[in-house]
Amino acid sequence: MVAAALARIERADPHLCAFVEVWGEEALRRAGELDTRLDRRGGAGQVDARLGRAGEVDTRLDRLGRAGEVDTRLDRLGRAGEVDTRLGGLGPGPSLPLAGVPIAVKGRNGLRAAGPLLAAGGVAVGATSVPGPGTPWQTWGLGARGRTVNPWRADRTPGGSSAGAAAAVAAGLVPLATGGDGAGSVRIPAAWCGVLGLKTTSGRLPSGDRTGLAVPGVLARSAADAGLWWAVVSGEPVPAEAALPVTAVWSPDLGFAGPDPEPVALARAAVERLEAAGVVRLVRPGVPLRLADPGPAWLALRTAGADPHRPGPAGADPAGADPAGADPAGADPAGTDLAGTDLVGADLAGADLAGAERVRAENDRRLAGVFGEAELLLTPTAPTAPHGHEGPGERYSTSLTWAFNLSGHPALSMPAGFGGDGCPAGLQLVAPHGREALLLAVARATETRVKD
Repeated sequence: MVAAALARIERADPHLCAFVEVWGEEALRRAGELDTRLDRRGGAGQVDARLGRAGEVDTRLDRLGRAGEVDTRLDRLGRAGEVDTRLGGLGPGPSLPLAGVPIAVKGRNGLRAAGPLLAAGGVAVGATSVPGPGTPWQTWGLGARGRTVNPWRADRTPGGSSAGAAAAVAAGLVPLATGGDGAGSVRIPAAWCGVLGLKTTSGRLPSGDRTGLAVPGVLARSAADAGLWWAVVSGEPVPAEAALPVTAVWSPDLGFAGPDPEPVALARAAVERLEAAGVVRLVRPGVPLRLADPGPAWLALRTAGADPHRPGPAGADPAGADPAGADPAGADPAGTDLAGTDLVGADLAGADLAGAERVRAENDRRLAGVFGEAELLLTPTAPTAPHGHEGPGERYSTSLTWAFNLSGHPALSMPAGFGGDGCPAGLQLVAPHGREALLLAVARATETRVKD
């Protein structure tokens, strides 16, 4: 499986530019060690027979590496979630639920956060692209061969800052890729590349960002694969099935965001499919949800956390390190999405920390009201379609996502269909703190029950 993944990367990455480094020799060595270990325990044959055929990805990938042209056989042959049930009876020794599964890590320093995945048998095949220097917006990536392209349209960005991670998963190069989400860095590229992206609850997993805004996450081809990642990194069981339908509140704009009509319509249509399939049941909140715009508060907290000479929130990390290992030499060290050229010249030095905490407290109160009446909050993931490589213009791509970095809620983006430009859009699911398992169970039920 690792050799097949490396072959796919070699074939497609000259077009996608999703990787900054590929660790072929080391990955093959690691895969060989795992094969030997499994062979001694009587399980290698199962893995080879069921997962070793990922090279059957359609050769149309050679032409552009477009996710939409990858043969659907990948869904059967290259999914990490299939490993778990085959490795349960391998005898004594540590559990290896990810044995031999090729994994991409975010940025050159991504291995720092990948320890649990490697201990579970995953094989890191390379480092994915993150934004390069020179832009105040972070919804793009710079690979070893140039700018990372959206697998669905090469003239569009994949989003960011987990740009290469989303492109690599969408194109079928790997089934799992790590990410970091400080303002939407996992969810936006997941939406724009048509894959699943999970942002975890603030404080639930180790993070180098002491402001609490940036947290680890994952990009995956399926909810089952993301659920296996969650089980490995959290130590919790693989998420069980949810009691359906799950009650949910729909908000097209969170009361302030002003998204474009098309992503709203696509997300709403996805919600209606979930309703028809019995996955969710919409409820009308007693008080319509109207959050305060979190942007100024987010910027104030991030600025204070990045400036060692300014007082910040308790424990603020002056380095603003990316928990997913984004490359600090070429990217926003927080792994966040400062999307919108209107940030240039902004007076961030005058950040109002007291005002930021008031906004956070008020939004927390309003969100608590929603979750007192429903289990989920549903919104579009991004306010626009993927923008071109020239940038987003005067738009914040983060307007629907960074509220939940400020509040700390877990959130998941899953595919919601395609816009008129041929690019995917996403539906964002937000849950109460600590309810990642609910998000993953709903996403898995969606994949099972909802037919395109």
